[in-house]
Amino acid sequence: MKLLIIIVGLVVATHATERHDIITDYHNVIGIPLAQKIKQSESAMDFDGSRIIGGSVAGLGAHPYLGGLVIQLTTGWQSVCGASLLSQTRAVTAAHCWATRTSQASQLTTVWGSQTLFSGGVRIVTTNVRMHASYNMNNLNNDIAMIIINSVGLTTNIQPIRIDSGSNQHVGTWATAAGYGATSDSQQGIPNNTVKRHVNMVIMDNSVCARFYFPGIVIHSTLCTDTARGTASICGGDSGGPLVIGSSANRILTGLSSFVSSAGCQSGSPAGFARIASFADWINSNM
Repeated sequence: MKLLIIIVGLVVATHATERHDIITDYHNVIGIPLAQKIKQSESAMDFDGSRIIGGSVAGLGAHPYLGGLVIQLTTGWQSVCGASLLSQTRAVTAAHCWATRTSQASQLTTVWGSQTLFSGGVRIVTTNVRMHASYNMNNLNNDIAMIIINSVGLTTNIQPIRIDSGSNQHVGTWATAAGYGATSDSQQGIPNNTVKRHVNMVIMDNSVCARFYFPGIVIHSTLCTDTARGTASICGGDSGGPLVIGSSANRILTGLSSFVSSAGCQSGSPAGFARIASFADWINSNM
């Protein structure tokens, strides 16, 4: 994830010069290579539980609802994603973290209260994942899944988050995405960069977002954010992680990281999320 906090208003382009596709083969293209690099990155860190040498990161307790996922695939490879804690036994992530057209997960290690993915924190293994029945592997529509875990103890660094509901589209609202993913297209997984990070972005109108992508990718249950011409965005490995609005005392989960342009997270195209309010009934029925 690109660690860039934007302090001025963003100007959203009204017309895109070309439409982009998205990456649907997440694990083979992004997750598996990134998992290997994150392992190497973490082994090179000087980490004492409170600080990272050589990098600027989100504080350990800054996003207590954020979880990491170390994914075991049926092929034997490992991949990585993010998740959000909803209760002591439930979390949500992107459905493509569990299954794509070419890859299937067999097991998740959920990681809570940690700045790193492959070490530290509270680690709970599960095979119990429920994907949304309308999840479309071809265009990542309805890209959401529920993770059922054994009860995790709550601490200052591990806390659930409330979900968004209602019809507010939050256009123009600042939101914060958090994750363990890469910091750029060209430097995915370099030492000291693959730790918990966050970025602030503005939620944009879907009709504008749709101009950047092939038809059928951006639908009502999609939420998009302006990436400030590619200077502030989610990136490889952030899939399934949270997009949150509100202050620290009243945070609301409003999106799950789903896609960026196949041209890259620095392409300037909007970032795409599963819109939590569209799935509130489904989430509540699986709690």
